Amino acid sequence: MSHFITDDFLLQNKHAQTLYHEYAAGQPIIDYHCHLPPADIAEDRQFKNLTKIWLDGDHYKWRAMRTLGVDEKFVTGDTSDKEKFAKWAETVPYTLRNPLHHWTHLELKRYFGVDQLLSPETADEIYNSCTEKLQDPAFSARGLLRQMNVRVVCTTDDPADSLKHHRKIAEDDFEIDVLPGFRPDAAYNFSDPASYNEYLSRLEEASGISIDKYEDLIEALFDRIDFFEAHGCGLSDHGIKTLQGKPIGKKKAKKYFDKIRSGDELSIEKQQSLRYVILLELCRRYAEKGWVQQFHLGALRNANSRMMEELGPDTGFDSIGDYQQADAMAKFFDELDSTDQLSKTVIYNLNPSDNAIFATMIGNFNDGSTRGKMQFGSAWWFLDQQDGMEEQMNVLSNMGLLSCFIGMLTDSRSFLSYPRHEYFRRTLCNLLGKDLEAGLLPDDMEWTGKIVSDICYHNAKSYFKF
Repeated sequence: MSHFITDDFLLQNKHAQTLYHEYAAGQPIIDYHCHLPPADIAEDRQFKNLTKIWLDGDHYKWRAMRTLGVDEKFVTGDTSDKEKFAKWAETVPYTLRNPLHHWTHLELKRYFGVDQLLSPETADEIYNSCTEKLQDPAFSARGLLRQMNVRVVCTTDDPADSLKHHRKIAEDDFEIDVLPGFRPDAAYNFSDPASYNEYLSRLEEASGISIDKYEDLIEALFDRIDFFEAHGCGLSDHGIKTLQGKPIGKKKAKKYFDKIRSGDELSIEKQQSLRYVILLELCRRYAEKGWVQQFHLGALRNANSRMMEELGPDTGFDSIGDYQQADAMAKFFDELDSTDQLSKTVIYNLNPSDNAIFATMIGNFNDGSTRGKMQFGSAWWFLDQQDGMEEQMNVLSNMGLLSCFIGMLTDSRSFLSYPRHEYFRRTLCNLLGKDLEAGLLPDDMEWTGKIVSDICYHNAKSYFKF
């Protein structure tokens, strides 16, 4: 069966096609938030087979396979790589209208030149031919980044990380910038005192600071911010449900920290309050440094306790959460803005019912100091498909300025995920192309094309100062 991903895939009229082919397709990629393992780039990993690079760690695919009734042994179990791939090939034809169907075939075509639909009938041929190509140096971790015209990669790294892999990459003079991203979630995750105190031991070792009291924690985190900055970092990221928290003074913060440090549990309200003041301290430091801060809000993680116990986190048992976001965000950002310590900020929303809240929130704190200072980040996780991206851009267009948008990121652990940028760019061009066709935008292809190329590349380059 012939491939359905043609040159004009997703581009439904001539305007969309012109915008994509002339203004979007050739733009380099800035991947300012992803979960690629820096070790793989440092070692320039050569992947053993297609399963290793494509299925390992991909909870999107795992969820689809489980839904179809595939036994867990073929998903995360100890069956062979080829058997796991065969089960994925059986699953793909049943993913019609799920973005996995589009992503799967985009990735096969862009990286491997495969122009067949994946199915049980084509599984062996595709597995063998792609696995053979993966042995070529051009298909190493670094080679795959080169193939996709990537300019910058920002990974997601814990404050206690040594960043040894980033140092190795920098020493090699790899032409693509691979920069750390500061992700301090573990520093304010108080849900389990034993795990938290174990983490603080790692942070002590990394910073060389004994963390006996609240002030020590802040000093250690500030030390790591300086360390990350020395390794090229200029941005942070935070994955939390909400920015909810009751503002408390230093006295209470010290008291709560002492309690958790001694191994006692904190109530949910006290956990939120302690996290709130730590985040404020961090965000003030980011502002001082001129960093960009990112907040991924709204995920309900590890909903299945049985599978969490069996497989651990990030294995496909998370969903969209239903939280109150507006008041918490407004109060948190206002606390920082009131002392002119609100840094450039990107907020990502996981619940589509909150899109208008996020799109209007950024307008409250855009102060003219920086173009697009506050950003409603690209459609995230469950929403980074065609409908979700269109909705995010429509809401942003109506309530903000789409022209200032910093565009797409992979947010992925896979080196084969870069066609998601193409998917986003085609969706963007089709959205604008339909408006041009309908006469809803001026018939000025050059100006509209400039807006497209800005969103695809130039806005992010300027915003992050890459």
